[in-house]
Amino acid sequence: MMQLLTRNLGWKLLSLLLAVALWIAVAREPELATSLSVPIEFKNMPEDLDFSTAVPDNVHVELRGQSGRLSRDNLAGLAVILDLSDAHAGQRTYTIRTANLNLPSGVLFYRATPSQVTLRFDRLINHDVAVKPNYVRIPDGYRIQSDTVEPDKVRIRGPEERVNSIDSVRTDPVDLSGVVGQKEFRTHINVGDPQVRLESPNAITVRVTLQHGASKVPN
Repeated sequence: MMQLLTRNLGWKLLSLLLAVALWIAVAREPELATSLSVPIEFKNMPEDLDFSTAVPDNVHVELRGQSGRLSRDNLAGLAVILDLSDAHAGQRTYTIRTANLNLPSGVLFYRATPSQVTLRFDRLINHDVAVKPNYVRIPDGYRIQSDTVEPDKVRIRGPEERVNSIDSVRTDPVDLSGVVGQKEFRTHINVGDPQVRLESPNAITVRVTLQHGASKVPN
């Protein structure tokens, strides 16, 4: 037993001294506080829900720890992570706590500003709406005699309240300058609401025939 304890005694003592020196150096580091803006991330979002209001991108958090732990590199991946598994249609307020942050070792969470994040959720629905062409620069002295749009309806998807407020969508501007007869255009849909997305193909074909006469744009 004694031989086991004394074998490589010099190296064992050196290792012990280095460990003690490292502990002393760390223990003597001053404890500091820092405040920084970190992103908000979400997990476990129910598939049948979506945000019905703007979602905050960042929150300010105040952290404490020894100076070496609060370096920019050590905090580079920090984020506030909110678990939405219990979300439901309506309003839900989340309080930011230590458990919501992926804190590096040796860093303590003190507080967040704001300390709570209120989110509003709405049920996701699909809805088919009419497509209306958006004509611009009709030549002077001409009017639209006839037009067709293919497809004439598209499917949109988004929060129920927002989708129900949309009865039609418009194409990107269709420039009719220089058209004196019939012409075909390929254009795209502008849903008009960043919270609502287009489920159908975005490409739209518009065929329009102009006739000389009083200018008129169909509704």
